[in-house]
Amino acid sequence: MDYLRGGDSLCVWKLDRFARSLIDLVGMVDVLAERGIGFKVLTGALANIDPNTPDGRLMLQVIGAMAEFERSLIRERTKAGLEAAKAQGRTGGRPTVINDDMLTVAKARKGKGESVSAIAKALGVSRATLYRYLDDST
Repeated sequence: MDYLRGGDSLCVWKLDRFARSLIDLVGMVDVLAERGIGFKVLTGALANIDPNTPDGRLMLQVIGAMAEFERSLIRERTKAGLEAAKAQGRTGGRPTVINDDMLTVAKARKGKGESVSAIAKALGVSRATLYRYLDDST
């Protein structure tokens, strides 16, 4: 926003493209107003509202608060879904590539002096993965 000067207007396509939280939104609009820079939302709920007027500022805060509330609900639902999946025994993330048998073989071959590259190729894993498992097990 350093390139804006007094008398300029900052136009954003939608309000959610300008700020992610109500605190950020209000703070940035305040900074713009202090510098004499207008603010205009082109589409969405605040398209015809001037946030530099008391009425516009109220609407800006109401819409921002609703967006923040919606984001909190999404976060809670996601967390609840992850907890439910965990309770059912499902886990997220990548599946493990090396099982205990493979690790035992890798350690034995490493103990015989075989290179990590050759062991990784024989087991069908990357060298980085093999190093990670070998380092974790020692």
